[in-house]
Amino acid sequence: MKALLARAYGPLEDLEIAEVPRPEPGAGQVLVRVEAAAVNPVDLALITGAMRDALPVPHPFVPGVDVSGVVEAVGPGADRFRAGDAVLAWNGVPSGAFAEYALVRADDSAAPRPAALDARHGAALPTGALTAAALLDEAEPGPGTTVLIVGATGGLGGYAVQLAKRAGATVLATGRDGDQDQLRTLGADGVIDYRAENVAERVRNWAPEGADVVLDLAQAGPALAGSAAAAKPGGLVVSPLGGPPAFDRDVRARYTGTTTPAGRLAELAGQAATGALHIGIGAEYPFPEVRQALLDFAARRVRGKVVITF
Repeated sequence: MKALLARAYGPLEDLEIAEVPRPEPGAGQVLVRVEAAAVNPVDLALITGAMRDALPVPHPFVPGVDVSGVVEAVGPGADRFRAGDAVLAWNGVPSGAFAEYALVRADDSAAPRPAALDARHGAALPTGALTAAALLDEAEPGPGTTVLIVGATGGLGGYAVQLAKRAGATVLATGRDGDQDQLRTLGADGVIDYRAENVAERVRNWAPEGADVVLDLAQAGPALAGSAAAAKPGGLVVSPLGGPPAFDRDVRARYTGTTTPAGRLAELAGQAATGALHIGIGAEYPFPEVRQALLDFAARRVRGKVVITF
């Protein structure tokens, strides 16, 4: 089969499409004939070695954590699925989605793909929606709360805006001047142009004391202090990227990543199939152009999810 290979840690330009043996599913695994995959920031980090200390990968390495396709074969103990089932999955660090066939864990990181959800949109769902849901678990927004989402225009941000609004919060989102319509369509009550405005000051036009919760999807480490300035005293900053355990002012911090509670991916897929959860695809590339897709994603040339089709 053909797969995108990283033979060692290095730049995206070193990636190549090569022939590799088709894998066989082991215990608790299914083999999926890939119909679509999606690009995520973690793919870049795993390829380049930016996360090699925390998340090392073996080489040669096939990247791609979001996969959608059809079950080809079932390993021992993976009786949740049968050959011919349409599925979508978050594959985590084992990755493997940028290939004609991929091994998928047959646990709660995988779910049946509803008939009304095509492969492209199925691939664009898992990492972004699961991570957004995990962040909202930490934030616990509700009616009467104000949530600021920093970095709302990416794939993760789009899901976070929708889920926070659905929880009943007043949602403020950072973006660029041209992102107003998109973010308001997703549910943002206010959009702040982070390039032209002081975000913390603008937040106080809606919430005089500051936001109850700031979800920062774009910054990590000491840079989160700027987001903490937009939170009210006693407020909360939540990030998937990590940062300080606390801030100089009375603002708490919580950090989480992608999680797969029982039934969650299936629930999100069902919401997407009915149109209750919007999946924003910014660009599609055929598999032979997968390396260019990663380069364009890294250069931030695309807004929304980047999908690879097979």
